[in-house]
Amino acid sequence: MELMPINQITEEIKTLMMEARTTAALEINKQLLKTYWNIGRIIVEHEQEGNLRAQYGKRLLAELSKELTRELGKGFSRSNLQNMRNFYLAYSNLPDVSGKLTWSHYCEFLGVSDQAARDFYEKECVNSGWSVRELKRQINTSLFERLLLSDGKANKETVLALSREGVLINEPQDIMKDPYVFEFLGAREQKPVLEKDLEAKLIRHIEDFLLELGRGFMFVGSQQRVTLGNRHYYVDMVFYNKILKAYVLIDLKIGQLEPEHVGQMNMYLNYYSAEVNDEGDQSPIGIVLCTDKHEVMAEFAFGGLANNIFASRYTYYIPDKEQLIHEVKALLESEGAENE
Repeated sequence: MELMPINQITEEIKTLMMEARTTAALEINKQLLKTYWNIGRIIVEHEQEGNLRAQYGKRLLAELSKELTRELGKGFSRSNLQNMRNFYLAYSNLPDVSGKLTWSHYCEFLGVSDQAARDFYEKECVNSGWSVRELKRQINTSLFERLLLSDGKANKETVLALSREGVLINEPQDIMKDPYVFEFLGAREQKPVLEKDLEAKLIRHIEDFLLELGRGFMFVGSQQRVTLGNRHYYVDMVFYNKILKAYVLIDLKIGQLEPEHVGQMNMYLNYYSAEVNDEGDQSPIGIVLCTDKHEVMAEFAFGGLANNIFASRYTYYIPDKEQLIHEVKALLESEGAENE
């Protein structure tokens, strides 16, 4: 009787063990979240029975931290107990602990004071599979506010939809942000950067760039050639979005958006539609990324075009979060005043 190859047996056992470890880790994570929520509940209930003053709460957490650390070991610092308390207060009912979100994820959510924004980040973490590092970046770069302001206006329906479902990608405009944030490049905004250097930096940081672009993006290549007649043109960066089933062409521009940038992108999209698209691919999408754009000029430059072309700004610095929040609130308030 011929023996089964050792490497095949080894792979089967490895797969079985990896599945068992993953399942065990998910169960441990679920139980940990339930336990921390209940610890928070116990702390809050004892506070209410005792004294609601802030000084009492601080003393209680400090004493608890000492005793629990002595009895149970690490994991019960005063700050962690404070997070457990806040976890219970933020979630009046124990959240659906599917195992996809860890305690570290929830600790990051607790730093987001706006309920709609917190709900959005929670939903997107599940939908996009963000690590804690990726979640921190999206919060720090004000993704929620940037998405709300991407089309130049905000409304309560959009806020509610984002908080309930995260980003729904049904149409090309659903993948757009304004501005895009390239803080991961470590570039100095006041220092001029050539387009080819910006492209090279983005390629070197392709994982960070894909995170900023959003869900469903795959990198196809840079300087993709488009040949018309005997002339060669080159698209700076080409991606494919699995959700929209469409090529996404990105041209990088140093400076303000110009009408000729739009015309060139329109030519690229016509070429991709006719020469590159396979059966099942949707119409390609073009994004011109520039440091600034004049809204009125952009309106006329894009007017009447059949292709999906968008222009958006990019910045090397994390936007001022308070300013973005102020802009969102101002737009929502002005909308409310118009409806009265």
